[in-house]
Amino acid sequence: MEGMTYGIADKVFLVTGGSRGIGLDVAKTALDQGAKVVICGRKQEGLDAAVAELGANERLLAVSAHVAKEADVERLFEQAVERFGRIDALVNNVGMNLITGVADAEPALFNKIMESNLTGAWLCSRKAAQLMRVQKAGKIVSITSIAARRAAPFMGIYGIAKAAIEMLTKTLAQELAPFNIQVNAVAPCMVRTKFSQPFWSNEDLLKEIVKTVPMGRIAETVDVVHPVLFLCSDGAGFVTGQTLMVDGGASAV
Repeated sequence: MEGMTYGIADKVFLVTGGSRGIGLDVAKTALDQGAKVVICGRKQEGLDAAVAELGANERLLAVSAHVAKEADVERLFEQAVERFGRIDALVNNVGMNLITGVADAEPALFNKIMESNLTGAWLCSRKAAQLMRVQKAGKIVSITSIAARRAAPFMGIYGIAKAAIEMLTKTLAQELAPFNIQVNAVAPCMVRTKFSQPFWSNEDLLKEIVKTVPMGRIAETVDVVHPVLFLCSDGAGFVTGQTLMVDGGASAV
């Protein structure tokens, strides 16, 4: 996919969970294409490592923030606007799962998974929407999952949260359309990241997972990065309220 560009030079991206995995690669590709990028993460050491990998750049800002905490989100956006003046694209990438069933899960565990995946996406989208309505322009893209549409063992609470993000996407798309703000989501199948390593690092389990994907492999981060950047580009100016399945055909069978 080298040479593929999206006309995002000088656009300001805010990528949550931008210190690793999909978020880090979204940030890297956006920077490579001339965008200004704000990344956030909960752990300062993770952010420091990401900045070292991305390279010293006046177009990069790293902020330690817990996106499920309103005060942290307020501070994150304040620092982003203070540095770059505006937010053109929000990428809600933060997500987590703890392997558990639904029927026997403790309420605290349920709340932790929901807060990380859903509450954080809502709080950040809420703040972005408030800024973008004034601008009369903006893009919000959330990373969801095939788990939102296909129940799987030990992925239930995660899937419930991601399904809610699809409805959040549709609802915000309707509310924000009059302000020229497009809201979409990208739903990959399993992506080869540290987050999913317990699954794909098990050779027997990986074989079973791949059987469900017509293209015969799990996704790489690059497979997700480019759909995200397309949805953040002017080329997707009439696309809103959609969840783009990036799953190698898994949801088509």
